[in-house]
Amino acid sequence: MKEIEEIKNKLEEHNYISNDQIDTTLFLAFALKKPILIEGPPGTGKTELAKTIADSFDRDFFRIQCYEGITFEQVVGEWNYQKQLLYLEMARENKEDLTIFSDEFFIQRPLLTAFSNEKPSVLLIDEIDKADEELESFLLQALGEKEITVNDLDTFTLKNDLIVVLTSNAQRSLLDETKDRCLYLYIDYPDYEREVTIINKRVPTAEDKLVEEIVEKTQKIRKLDITKKPSIRATVDWVESLIALGEIQPTREALENTLNVIAKNEDDKEQIIKEVLNKY
Repeated sequence: MKEIEEIKNKLEEHNYISNDQIDTTLFLAFALKKPILIEGPPGTGKTELAKTIADSFDRDFFRIQCYEGITFEQVVGEWNYQKQLLYLEMARENKEDLTIFSDEFFIQRPLLTAFSNEKPSVLLIDEIDKADEELESFLLQALGEKEITVNDLDTFTLKNDLIVVLTSNAQRSLLDETKDRCLYLYIDYPDYEREVTIINKRVPTAEDKLVEEIVEKTQKIRKLDITKKPSIRATVDWVESLIALGEIQPTREALENTLNVIAKNEDDKEQIIKEVLNKY
């Protein structure tokens, strides 16, 4: 389909190598005006996809980084209490009857800013599984009804063509209401061919043999029972590290000396040496 191919090309122009599932899901998100819920292991390009959508389609980008204990105020906005108190004191001295419940005294946070923006936008709600269910419910209600009510201020309606991307690392199960309102996309670690293409795009100066060798080893490492499997970014870092050391055809020693960009604890490192590098 022509439109899906155009999406693929636009993402690639901004160094994001997609696949058919990603391209089709994004096309449907535009066509159906539905949020995208992306799950998958850390480091597979979930957050990067949201940023690339904004870049590729000339949209403003807003981000809510979720964490345990994040509140409504940190997502939507909060009153500037210090400014309100100063204004009340001035009004009292001047014997004026003035309101402190207006836009002037309200600090907008990412959700409300994204809603109020005039230009087509992308809103990333990153790692929504870290937020509690109450906030998750509010976010989906706001997105579903396309309006946000702030007590003592106003009800804000969506003013732009907003694409919403939610990411989750599956730390907890999301609400059924969230899943029902979203298009679902699972992004796994790339296969060999796709990862080679990604690395070539990110490190265009790298020799083909170097890229192929490092991707092959990274793919083997991900199959090990280790604490943290290497991300795509880690593969890029490994290739760039070897280039920086002048190791175009890396030795066994060079591979081990640069394992710190792949292995994030000593146990993982020892297992990689034993199961992958010792068979080099």
